[in-house]
Amino acid sequence: MSKHQFDTEISQLLNLMINSLYSNKEIFLRELISNASDAIDKLSYLSISDDKYKSIEFEPKIEIKVDKENKTLSVIDNGIGMNEDDLKNHLGTIAKSGTKAFIDNMSGDAKKDSALIGKFGVGFYASFMVADKIEVTSRKASEDNAYIWTSEAGDSYEIKETSKESFGTEIKLYIKEDMQEFLGDFRLENIVNKFSNHIAYPIYLDKIIPADKDGKEEINSVQVNKANAIWKTNKNELKDEDYIDFYKQSFHDSTSPLSWSHVRAEGKIEYTTLLYVPSVASPDLFRVDFTPGVKLYVKRVFITDDEKELLPLYLRFVKGIIDVEDLPLNVSREILQENVILTKIKDASVKKILTELSKLKNKDLDKYKHFYSQFGKVLKEGLHSDFVNRNKILDLLLLKSTNSDELITLNDYKERMKEDQKEIYYITGSDEAVLKNSPLLEKFISNDIEVLILDDDVDGIVFPMVEKFGDIEIKHVSQEKFQADKEDAKDDVEVTPEFGTFLASLKEFLKDEVKDVKVSSRLSNSAVCLVNDANDPDFQTQAMLKSMGQATMEFKPILEINKNHEIIKGLLQNPQKVSVVAPILIESARLAEGMEVKNSVDFVKNLNKVMVDSL
Repeated sequence: MSKHQFDTEISQLLNLMINSLYSNKEIFLRELISNASDAIDKLSYLSISDDKYKSIEFEPKIEIKVDKENKTLSVIDNGIGMNEDDLKNHLGTIAKSGTKAFIDNMSGDAKKDSALIGKFGVGFYASFMVADKIEVTSRKASEDNAYIWTSEAGDSYEIKETSKESFGTEIKLYIKEDMQEFLGDFRLENIVNKFSNHIAYPIYLDKIIPADKDGKEEINSVQVNKANAIWKTNKNELKDEDYIDFYKQSFHDSTSPLSWSHVRAEGKIEYTTLLYVPSVASPDLFRVDFTPGVKLYVKRVFITDDEKELLPLYLRFVKGIIDVEDLPLNVSREILQENVILTKIKDASVKKILTELSKLKNKDLDKYKHFYSQFGKVLKEGLHSDFVNRNKILDLLLLKSTNSDELITLNDYKERMKEDQKEIYYITGSDEAVLKNSPLLEKFISNDIEVLILDDDVDGIVFPMVEKFGDIEIKHVSQEKFQADKEDAKDDVEVTPEFGTFLASLKEFLKDEVKDVKVSSRLSNSAVCLVNDANDPDFQTQAMLKSMGQATMEFKPILEINKNHEIIKGLLQNPQKVSVVAPILIESARLAEGMEVKNSVDFVKNLNKVMVDSL
C-alpha cells in the first residue's frame, strides 16, 4: 500500500466541495456516468484500432448499485479501466489548469456550480459533496493487476493492489448521513432521466420490487435510460426537449443552446451532423489549449473529441456530433487532418452553421444580439482565415457606428450611404469614446458620412484584409492617401514656399518621431493628427503585436497638420517656439488616438512653458 498527497489545487478543490453550499448536489451522478461513458468510448475505439485490445470482447454497460445496509452507492463500467499510474495521474493530480480556473471562477454562493463543474472537468471530485469516503477499484483492459484508490478527502489518498475479475472501474461512494436520499432507487432513476437519458450506453439500476404476499422484496437490474444515438434518430421523431436534453447531458452545460442544426446527408458521402450554438461562451474560448466542442464518430463508434480541425477555429464555440459512414475505424490524426471526406463535411458544416446564424439574425435579432455578445469576436477571426465565406461572415457582423446608438449590420450601413458615397469607412482602436472623438473623423462628421467604430482587439488585424463588402470597397479612415473631402482629392495640398519651408523644418525637428509631416485635408477643428502609412499596420495592431512579443520593428506614423488652425499659424509666425510646441502637438495627437504619451516628463515641462508664456 502506498500513501500519496494530493497536489495543492486538488486540496483546495476538495475543501470547496466539502465546505461550500451547493445548489445542485445531484450532479455528482451525472459526472460519474459521463466518466464511465468516456471510459467505454476509449475501449470501444481501442478494440478496433489497437492490436493490443482487438481480442477483447465486451458488451458496453454502466451499472448503478446501492447497498443500503452499508450506505454505499457504486457506479460500475466495463470501459478501459486504470492502472496504478493512471489512478495517480487522473485522481491525484490535474495536469491542466482546469482546477485552478474552476477555483478562481467559483462564486461565493455557488450559484453556477453545476455548470462550472462540468466545464472545468473536475466532476469526479463533486462526489465528495455527498460522500465522506470514496473507493475506486479498477483494472485496465489487457492487464492482469487491479488497484484500489481510497480517499476520505483531506490532503491525501492511498493506492494498493487488489483483485478484480474483469476490466473496468467501480467507484464506490460511502454516502454521508445527511445525503441518504441518494440511496433511493426512485431518486437515482430520476437523476439518470434528467441528466443521462441519452448516454449512448445502457445504464442499469438495481430497483426494489415491492414485497409480494409472502413479504419478500426482490431486486431487479433494470435499464433506466434510452441509450440511443439521438443524432441517428429521424428528426420528425424528436422534440425540442430531446435536442436540449441531449445537449445538456453530452456537453455538461446547464443552459439551453441558442440553436441547433441536424443534418443527415446521403449520396456519395454519407454522414450525420448535430451541431449546437451554446448560449454562453466557454471559459477557455480564447485560450490556446481550448477544449474542442465537436465529437467525431464513425458508424456510431466514438473516435475522438480532441480534434481541433473538425471545424475552423473561428467556429470553435460550436458543439456537437459528426458521425461519418465512410471512414476507417482506425483513422489516425494525420488522416483526420488530410481526409477528403472530412474536408467536404467540414465545408458543408461551415456553410450550414453560417446559414443558421443568418436565419437567427433575421428571425430573432434580440436573440442574435445575445449570441453576438458571446461569440462576435471569435466569429470575426473568420474574416482573416476563411476567404470563401468572408461575405457571409461580414453579413453576420453587428458593429458600432458614428450615426447610431444601436449595433448595425453592413447592410444597414449600405442602405444609409449618401448618394455620391462610393466606400464604406471604418476606424479601429480600443476605446469607443476616443474613436468617436478622433480628429480623423472631423471631415466625415462635417460631411455627414457614417463611419464604423471597430473597438474589438481583433478588428485591427482582420479588417485591413477585407477589401470589399459585395461590390463596395471598405476603407480605413486613417489611410494616408485617403481624402475625405472631394474638393481636396489630391495626395498633397498646395502650400506656399514659406509654408513649405516651415514644413521641412518641422519634419527635421520631428524626424525621430514621425515618418513625414504633411498638410491635412481631413482636419477642420484639430491642429494635428497622426495617420499610418498605407502599408503599415495601424496603432492598435502594433500595440497588440508588441504585447504578444511579435513586434519586430517600430512603424513611425505620419503627422498631418491643419494649416488653418491658430496654433499652426502661430508657429509659422514664431518658428522659435517649434522646439516647445511641436512635442506637445505630437503627444496630444497620440492621446487623441488613445495611445500613451511617450515621454510624460518632457510633455509636462513643455506644457508648463506654454502656459507660463500665455499668462
